[in-house]
Amino acid sequence: MFNAASLLIVEEAGSSVLILTEGLEKEEFLRSRLTRREVCRQLSIVAKGFDGMPAQAQAAMPEIGWDGWRAAARLLATPGPELDETLWFAVQSLVPATLMWLRVYRENQPQLFSFPVP
Repeated sequence: MFNAASLLIVEEAGSSVLILTEGLEKEEFLRSRLTRREVCRQLSIVAKGFDGMPAQAQAAMPEIGWDGWRAAARLLATPGPELDETLWFAVQSLVPATLMWLRVYRENQPQLFSFPVP
């Protein structure tokens, strides 16, 4: 159940990032304080959701960028140029790839996304 709830939260936060950044260029995104702050918050939600993911769930989804999300989690708490690059990398690469793989896993391994019936 933990996996399913965490994956649902990750998907929702990742989708929010894509919606918030749709059509934005890097400079425009980095200048937008409100959008940038909300994207950072949503990325933190994704990173925290993945941080608590059991090793068995991680092994079942090897294409997820686990190392990338761990690195992003560390850098999201660090202001400065590294944060800017981390945000943009997550927006352009990490989030889209993660959501694509989660769709594949949802189709091929639906048990990862299902809640047990009591």
